[in-house]
Amino acid sequence: MKGNIFYAQSGGVTPVINATAAGVIDAYNKNKKSFGKLYVGKNGILGALNEELIDISKEDKTQLALLKQTPGGAFGSCRLKLSDFKKSKKDFERLYEVFKKHNIRYFFYNGGGDSQDTTNKVSKFFKERNYSIVCIGLPKTIDNDLPVTDNCPGFGSVAKYIATSTLEASLDVKSMCETSTKVFVLEVMGRHAGWLAASAGVIKEKAGDAPHLILFPEIQFNQGSFLKKVKETTMKYGYCVVVASEGIKGSKNKFLSDSGLKDSFGHAQLGGVAPVLSSIITSKLKYKVHWAVSDYLQRAARHVASAVDVEQAYALGLESIKVAKLENNIMLTIKSTTIKQKYKWSISSTSLDNVANVEKMLPKNFIKSNGFEITRSCKEYISNLIQGEDYPSYDNGFPQYAKLECKTIKKKLPAYKS
Repeated sequence: MKGNIFYAQSGGVTPVINATAAGVIDAYNKNKKSFGKLYVGKNGILGALNEELIDISKEDKTQLALLKQTPGGAFGSCRLKLSDFKKSKKDFERLYEVFKKHNIRYFFYNGGGDSQDTTNKVSKFFKERNYSIVCIGLPKTIDNDLPVTDNCPGFGSVAKYIATSTLEASLDVKSMCETSTKVFVLEVMGRHAGWLAASAGVIKEKAGDAPHLILFPEIQFNQGSFLKKVKETTMKYGYCVVVASEGIKGSKNKFLSDSGLKDSFGHAQLGGVAPVLSSIITSKLKYKVHWAVSDYLQRAARHVASAVDVEQAYALGLESIKVAKLENNIMLTIKSTTIKQKYKWSISSTSLDNVANVEKMLPKNFIKSNGFEITRSCKEYISNLIQGEDYPSYDNGFPQYAKLECKTIKKKLPAYKS
C-alpha cells in the first residue's frame, strides 16, 4: 500500500524523542519508493485535527542531521487524550477527513500510555470506517511505566541525569554540613511509578552513601518513620540526602503535593513535594534544609544522555518503517537479555490493546524491605540503561541543537474547532 505517512510526538517530551523521529526520517529516506510523503504533525495529534502537516522534505538537511542530538519535541507535542470515538465523533470524523484528503495510510504516534490509547482508538475507528491504515505506536516516556516493553526510551537518559545530579549535590552538602545545610531534598518526576526516584540509588555503593532515603509512590509515606530515618542518618553521617518522587501519598491516599487542580489529561496537578517535605523536616527536627525540583531540567538534559538510550530511541524509529510493511495495530517494544553479564537488547512488538492505559509500577523486589532503598536487582536493571555517553556537538561553548522551520503545507479543508 503506497500512501503518505503521518508521524507525531505526544505528551511530555524526553531527551531522546527526537532521536526516534530521526530514525523514522532516515529509514523513510531509504525506503521512499515504498511510500508517498512523510508528514509530521505540528503539536502532536493536533497537527492532524488542525490539518497542520509538516512536509519533512522541505526542512534543511543540516538541521535534520542535528535532530538525533536535540532534546524537547522538535515538531511540538501536546497533551490531548481523545475520548472513545463514539463520544468524540466530531474529532474522529475530522481525522478521517484529513487523512483521506491527504492520502495518509500510515499513522506513527510517539508517546506514553495515554498516547498509545489514542493510537489504539484511531486504529479501531478507521477499521470501523473501512479505511485502510497502518497504526504503529512508538514508546516514549521518562516515567518508564509502559507495560510489556522492558524499558522506555527517555528513561535511561533522565535516570543518568538524576543519578549524576544526586551524586554532585550530595558532595556539596557533605562538604558544608558541619556549619550549614544538613538535609537536601531532590524532587523528581513520577506520579504513580517510582522508576525515576529509584534511579538515584545507582550511585550508592556502601552504607552512608547518598541517597540516604528514596521516597517511592509505591510505598505509603509515613511521617514518623521518615523523620526517624532522617534524624538517624544526620546524627550518624552529619548530613542526609533525600530523593522524592512527586507522586508520594499519605495515609488517606492523597498526594502530599496535590494542588487541587487538574491537568489536561484529568490528572491531579502536583504542586511540589520537596518544599512540603522540607517544611516537615524544618518544623519537626529544626535542621537547615535545601531543596530542588529537577522538573523540566531532568527531561531536557540531552547533554548528559545515555548512549544506550539514544541508540534504542533511534532504532525504534528505524524499525517503524520496516514493520509498517508487515504489521498493524502494534506498539514497538524493547526486549532485553543478559548474556555472560553483558546487557543485550532487541526490538519487538505487542498489540496496542496490551499497553493502552496500563501503568507498570516499580516491582516489589526492586525496593528494599525498609522502604527507602533499591535492591541489587533494581540497581543492575537501571545501570544497564545509563551506560555510555552520547554528547551533542558543541560550538562556541554550548550544544548545537536543531532549529527546524516546521512550515506546514497548504490546507485543503476548512478550519476546524475541536
